[in-house]
Amino acid sequence: MEKDMILMVVLMMGMAIDTGWKVEAAKKVQWKMHTLFSVECQNYFDWQTVGLMHSYRKAKQQGHITRLLSCTDEEKKSYKGMHLAPTFEVPSFSNNPINGDWYPAINKPAGVVHWLKHSKEAEHVDWVVILDADMIIRGPIIPWELGAEKGRPVAAYYGYLRGCDNILAQLHTKHPELCDKVGGLLAMHIDDLRALAPVWLAKTEEVRQDRAHWGANITGDIYEKGWISEMYGYSFAAAEIGLRHKINDNLMIYPGYVPREGIEPILVHYGLPFSVGNWSFSKADHEEDEIIYNCGRLFPKPPYPREVKKLAIDPNRRRGLFLSIECINILNEGLLLHHAENGCPKPGWTKYVNFLKSTTFAVLTQPKYVTPATLEMMEDTIQEHVDHDADRPFPKIHTIFSTECTSYFDWQTVGLMYSFHKSGQPGNITRLLSCSDADLKLYKGHKLAPTHYVPSMSRHPLTGDWYPAINKPAAVLHWLNHANIDAEFIVILDADMILRGPITPWEFKAARGQPVSTPYDYLIGCDNELAKLHTSHPEACDKVGGVIIMHIDDLRKFALLWLHKTEEVRADRAHYARNITGDIYESGWISEMYGYSFGAAELKLRHTINSKILIYPGYVPEPGITYRVFHYGLRFSVGNWSFDKADWRDIDMVSRCWAKFPDPPDPLTLNHANEKNLQQNLLSIECVKMLNEALHRHHEQRDCPGAKSLSTLKRETEEEILISRKLGNLNGNFDSSVHKDGGIPNSFRISVIFLCACSALGFLLVIVMLCSGHKRRGTKMKHPKSRRRNMYPAYMGT
Repeated sequence: MEKDMILMVVLMMGMAIDTGWKVEAAKKVQWKMHTLFSVECQNYFDWQTVGLMHSYRKAKQQGHITRLLSCTDEEKKSYKGMHLAPTFEVPSFSNNPINGDWYPAINKPAGVVHWLKHSKEAEHVDWVVILDADMIIRGPIIPWELGAEKGRPVAAYYGYLRGCDNILAQLHTKHPELCDKVGGLLAMHIDDLRALAPVWLAKTEEVRQDRAHWGANITGDIYEKGWISEMYGYSFAAAEIGLRHKINDNLMIYPGYVPREGIEPILVHYGLPFSVGNWSFSKADHEEDEIIYNCGRLFPKPPYPREVKKLAIDPNRRRGLFLSIECINILNEGLLLHHAENGCPKPGWTKYVNFLKSTTFAVLTQPKYVTPATLEMMEDTIQEHVDHDADRPFPKIHTIFSTECTSYFDWQTVGLMYSFHKSGQPGNITRLLSCSDADLKLYKGHKLAPTHYVPSMSRHPLTGDWYPAINKPAAVLHWLNHANIDAEFIVILDADMILRGPITPWEFKAARGQPVSTPYDYLIGCDNELAKLHTSHPEACDKVGGVIIMHIDDLRKFALLWLHKTEEVRADRAHYARNITGDIYESGWISEMYGYSFGAAELKLRHTINSKILIYPGYVPEPGITYRVFHYGLRFSVGNWSFDKADWRDIDMVSRCWAKFPDPPDPLTLNHANEKNLQQNLLSIECVKMLNEALHRHHEQRDCPGAKSLSTLKRETEEEILISRKLGNLNGNFDSSVHKDGGIPNSFRISVIFLCACSALGFLLVIVMLCSGHKRRGTKMKHPKSRRRNMYPAYMGT
């Protein structure tokens, strides 16, 4: 009897635990939620749909998901992708039926209005999450867990919507003070969406028709085409009905951006081009891509995690790079599964496909969950008072450099980009590429760096003067006017530089109104009649150049003057003489440098001149200084060996597999008797070694043949797989103690083993008690055969 009572207690405890789980589960589904995204009948949206749907399942997003598919009747006749997602068909508004305006972005609010009005499913929904197709979900997006309330939706921050702060908002809403700069991720109550959606559509049409205010200075639209009218339609509609948002700048991230410490983004929005080392991706390059209908095709593979670890020292910057490769890897994983599900033959073995199918990759990309820091909202005040970077430890930086469409600049670009990633330089980098239309048609180096394309000014359109150096200020001005720049300080470099360490405004004391630069003492024109002729404030002329750290506000005021003064000095042929300019060639070649100094003087923009940032290889270093930049603009030598960039002007070092510069001497062979000469030579050797390392890495990534033996390649492949299996904390979200053979954290293994042991003991106890009871009654009982269970399901059927 006593044993029967024990059995009853055990059973009741089991029922209680089971009931508790059911209650907890009931709490989690107390509200029904639905995810929406809008697309059109195009290949461009089909591969994005495959990526989003795969990430939706992988992230275990709650509730159902619906694709709002906007297609014309003609498009539907040939459309092949109806099976790609749960779909609600929506009439296409791309071509406005009233005014004929071609604006596909309006399909988003139009699709939401149509779904609310005609979908039976919408009648049984409490919360809605609205996403864009070009997104990857990393973890569950649950509105109430993010802090959304009825009347207070949660949204991501779109800081570039400057029309909320100016005449645009005043024209298009009665409550401009309520305009929130939001978009991308929207999580709101269905009642709020029902009130908002028709106004969203109406305001989108209204803003779209306001062509007089499409200017970049009013809207922030760098293309000035009214393309972001739908985004303003949303913000103005919400302001119109008094719907204020809880604004979060942590939940969503663009690949290429650096997450702050402690932040775990759960949504990746790959709407902008991004790069990792020499590899880059832009969704715009795949507008007509039929990749989902071509068996075995994937997007170009990004670097492996092992390679990415070498590209950044700063842990947050490294996390940003890992997010970038994760985005594309999940897209490619989705494509693999899609091809398999649609009858494609099994792809042949490759190291990359093997990596995507590995248990390690499955563990590294399992669902992420928001941290307390991720849930922090921006200040709940009027947007113009929100300090977007208030809680960041340092201001954002963006590095730029200017080049042209020639092989000469291409190998310099490879060197600078490689050193940029090794140096730990914060922020993003952009190459300003000045090319004529004819050169651009033949140019092959598009993927060497994140690039902003600029019309060439080498041949001046007015004077016909051939002066390629003018492209530098012209390109900076073009970039400022056409790019969406999310940075407070800009670091300007030349292509013929190698970064040895980070260049930051906080270390070198740059500030608004006080740029930092390096000394160019040979600019003697600052001391004579040249400065008096070309600036109203010759006393403010600084002899600087090379490396420039400047606040974005100063650069916006200064850039046009820099260009104009360059043109002015270049035209002043009467003062090209060496005794006036310091130009040993007396050809006016350094007019751009004087354009910079005279433009800054005109604004009385005085520089902090720092001689500890830059050194020319071949110069004798000051003791104890760690220079951050090599500027290899001049010939330098070590013994009988020498290097001059001009000798390589017409040699294609980038397209020729395994091309490299002549190796400098081995440091062990140097004379160590003279410490100054030794340090001078070591720096020269380091510069060219870095260039050759960069070229070697570039050729490796191009899969150049023939430089390594098969045994070496096999060994490296085995090492890659081994490291892939051992790889731990990719996103800072897992226990660092990863087991060698399965990639499962030790703490998790111990917990599972403990639970299994307890379950087994409990089971044995019940069996013993039952057997004892039956034996007393003379009854025999057969023991059931034990069944082995796999602790984890096979990943993707492999």
